[in-house]
Amino acid sequence: MKIVLLGAPGAGKGTQAQKLVEDYGVAHISTGDLLRAAVKAQSKLGVEAKGYMDAGKLVPDRLVVDLVKERLGQDDAKRGFILDGFPRNTAQAEVLDRELDAMGISLDAALLVDVAADVIINRLSSRRTCRSCGYTAGAGVDVCPRCGGEMYQRDDDKPETIKKRLDTYREQTEPLVDYYGKKGLLKKVDGDRPVDEVYADVKVLLGL
Repeated sequence: MKIVLLGAPGAGKGTQAQKLVEDYGVAHISTGDLLRAAVKAQSKLGVEAKGYMDAGKLVPDRLVVDLVKERLGQDDAKRGFILDGFPRNTAQAEVLDRELDAMGISLDAALLVDVAADVIINRLSSRRTCRSCGYTAGAGVDVCPRCGGEMYQRDDDKPETIKKRLDTYREQTEPLVDYYGKKGLLKKVDGDRPVDEVYADVKVLLGL
């Protein structure tokens, strides 16, 4: 299984990826997680990326590509992978195609988790994230049920920032739907339903 996950921020891509990883043992490569780890480590890349993330803007291609290339070279990714949050534009998609081709790898599918913008705004503005492990939950959860860490609202989950993120998504990321559609790789699932219903359709679409 070698797939790209598509969809607006908050569409539920990460949740579906986690279920696929649990059931099939492939690597979940989330650029959001990679970037947050770099920010937490206060690396040069992390400090630079934080400025873009806090403003609700996409991190420049050159920073993201370096992180993803390094991650694809790790052992668990050789068994299969789910790219979540990358590529975010057609330029990144073209770079990914070249990198995978050089590694002798081809994508099996590009899965689009489709959710309306107003639903996403409501979802994300009530989301809380664990400072320690990145676990997410709804508002009102103050202690992480996974590791006991502090739950907080990320700057990019505040309503005003969410709207900017959605505008950026529509301008830069939505063209990927056409890009992968023309390649015959696009699979689309309605993400505005209970998680297990969405996952059942995801497995059918991916032939699992």
